[in-house]
Amino acid sequence: MSYFAEKRREVMLHVEGYMLETMHTYLKPIDTNWQPSDFLPDSSSDTFFQDIKLLQEKAKDLSYDLVAVLVGDTITEEALPTYESWLAMVEGVDKSEQGGWMRWNRHWTAEENRHGDLLNKYLYLSGRVDMKQFETSTQYLIADGFDIGTGHDPYRNFIYTSFQELATNISHRRVASLAKKDGDTLLSKMCGVIASDEARHAKAYKDFMSQIFAVDPNEAMVAFEDMMRKKIVMPAHFLREMGLKIGQTFGHFTDAAQRLGVYTAIDYVEIMQQLIDEWNLAGMRDLDATGEKARDYIMALPDRLIRVADRMKNPTMEYKFSWINA
Repeated sequence: MSYFAEKRREVMLHVEGYMLETMHTYLKPIDTNWQPSDFLPDSSSDTFFQDIKLLQEKAKDLSYDLVAVLVGDTITEEALPTYESWLAMVEGVDKSEQGGWMRWNRHWTAEENRHGDLLNKYLYLSGRVDMKQFETSTQYLIADGFDIGTGHDPYRNFIYTSFQELATNISHRRVASLAKKDGDTLLSKMCGVIASDEARHAKAYKDFMSQIFAVDPNEAMVAFEDMMRKKIVMPAHFLREMGLKIGQTFGHFTDAAQRLGVYTAIDYVEIMQQLIDEWNLAGMRDLDATGEKARDYIMALPDRLIRVADRMKNPTMEYKFSWINA
């Protein structure tokens, strides 16, 4: 084993101990956790059909862009098998079934799995979505996989998940607000509880990364710089519809999110700044010349990107998604 790999293994073993002690603060007990059936019409109830009719009445008033973003968010959540297998490939951790990181991986994905289940059923019942097209896009996204620039490095993986969980929290929280504004309080509650999960998960990965910065600041800083240079891509950046090539639908999905203000270029910069502040990059000591150079790049980046974001024009709506019924 190389020195680099051995150092990663030692650090991840250290963070594993912290994770096992604090895991209960980031994940909720399964027996008392919410489940999709807590929000959806009960098929055994005498009012089942009336409840579905009411759900569909409320869903009729959702804007086209909001339905498009909701479908894209749901497909992203449904691609969970990709993310579970990706985290299982991180180097420097014990891959045994009873290993601490594999335990975290299973419990994290078990909580996340409820998100796609809930939104999928809502979309099916809403009548607004061509489920065949939606399901095809979901299968494509899982089959196509994704390349997010982290390789198998745990540092880059945890930087990515810290960023991504914060982004999904924002997206689901904003969809909840817009759904409430459009009169769909049920969808608003659904997206609200999903956003709450994402916030807890973001805290977990941010805390894991804080532990890494504490014991290996140089390599952690270089990893952060590398991820910022590559830019954090969304998990669904390979998103496509039937008959299209990999990634052809993703730009239209992000345009809809930008138009609605669900997730914007400004949000990207603000998440980056939040991570810089929470990991206390400005006050970090024991950096060598490479680490200092990496920090200088990271610290200057938010101001540079915010100027670019301020000049960006809001995209106009031209695209019609195959997912959405006319």
